[in-house]
Amino acid sequence: MVLVAADVIGAPCWLSLAARDRQAAERFYGAVLGWTFQQGRFGRAFSVAQVDGVPVAGIGAVAGEFAVPVAWTPYFAVDDADAAAARVRERGGTVGVGPVSYPPGGRAALVTDLEGATFGIWDGDVLAAWSVGAKWSPAWLELHTGNAFDAAIFYGEVLGWGQGDSDGCCDTSYEEDQVVLRRRGQPVARLNSGPVEEAAPKPQLRPRWLVHFKVPDLDRAVALAQENGGSTVTGPEWGTTRQVTLRDPDGGLFTLDRSYDTPNAGQGA
Repeated sequence: MVLVAADVIGAPCWLSLAARDRQAAERFYGAVLGWTFQQGRFGRAFSVAQVDGVPVAGIGAVAGEFAVPVAWTPYFAVDDADAAAARVRERGGTVGVGPVSYPPGGRAALVTDLEGATFGIWDGDVLAAWSVGAKWSPAWLELHTGNAFDAAIFYGEVLGWGQGDSDGCCDTSYEEDQVVLRRRGQPVARLNSGPVEEAAPKPQLRPRWLVHFKVPDLDRAVALAQENGGSTVTGPEWGTTRQVTLRDPDGGLFTLDRSYDTPNAGQGA
């Protein structure tokens, strides 16, 4: 079942990993998160992760082909990919790839915000079963940026946050120096101000979108990640008793949260 993007304008609508080795990525995330995989409709380089038959995320062996870093990228629904890409440029962001057409009629682009954080825009149908915070979907998304207020203005103008009726779009609120994005009242993302460097040698110190996956046993999941070639990212801002940020064997960053955590919970011991 699909929904037209107009029903979710501005909201996260999909998540994709740009990997170098698709099969290696499948083995790692299958071991850590219990995912199974089906062939994607865009060719052998792509697959779709599932849990109990519900799509969770896409994996594409495209990092080498497109000369992009290995990274998880959230996609946000827009009503017109070309117009949204133009808004990105007008407001100081960049368009790296696209918009390009994908069957059966969608259009997508990879873009960056004012500080260089990469995200995707999607114009087309979206999966009704996929929603940030749903049972098997990503728990929530987090933007690490130098100035959350400026970032909220940029994303609001590009993606239409806070514009339109409250039942069909996303709204933001400012809470304890953070911007919380909600869709229909449910928190789906948090924008955090902090020390970031666009050209920092460590990827975790650069402006970026970080995806959080919920797990019932955080210690066990971290151990499985390490057993399968992953590593934890050190530093007090990257790990707490409720969440741990890791790097997969290919270098992709992601965070594991205990299943009861929410974007409102904040960080801390």
